[in-house]
Amino acid sequence: MTIENDVIEGDVRRWLTEAVVGLGLCPFAAKPLQDLRVAIDISRATTAEDLVNDLHHALCRMEETAVSKLETSLLVIPDMLQDFYDYNDFLDIADAVLQEGGWEGDIQIASFHPDYQFAGTEKADPENFTNRAPYPVLHLLREDSLEQVLASHPDPDGIPGRNIALLREMNGDAIRTLFPYCFK
Repeated sequence: MTIENDVIEGDVRRWLTEAVVGLGLCPFAAKPLQDLRVAIDISRATTAEDLVNDLHHALCRMEETAVSKLETSLLVIPDMLQDFYDYNDFLDIADAVLQEGGWEGDIQIASFHPDYQFAGTEKADPENFTNRAPYPVLHLLREDSLEQVLASHPDPDGIPGRNIALLREMNGDAIRTLFPYCFK
């Protein structure tokens, strides 16, 4: 069953609004989202080659678009890389695309997946939910923008620890409500 793009985009926007911004998982996400400077691109790729092409297109668009119009971009991948380990392997290819295109140092990729799991954790450990999204996502971030917001934050190094503590304090029902796609 193919999920329609508008449903996928709605799922991603809900995740951004309720989890990422709502919980403050990324204290820098609210402003670009509010200012409509976040692109949500849905790749219907079913092969690595097609996904590389979609990633390349998204990177070119970021390079060609002023930050005042496009701060960050989410490349959502609903039709492949459902297995977290396959997704994780693809990240090496994505990094190679960055390097080959000359974007390394200008754009970086943050990773999100419904089954995200940090090394050394159990699948159900709360800290994994900091990087869980409704679909596999490659989040393209401008490094200059990231450096600016990190420099203005009072404790950027404390963000991951705060997020882990927040999620550990949440009860299971609250986590299931915010991240229902992780419990299918």
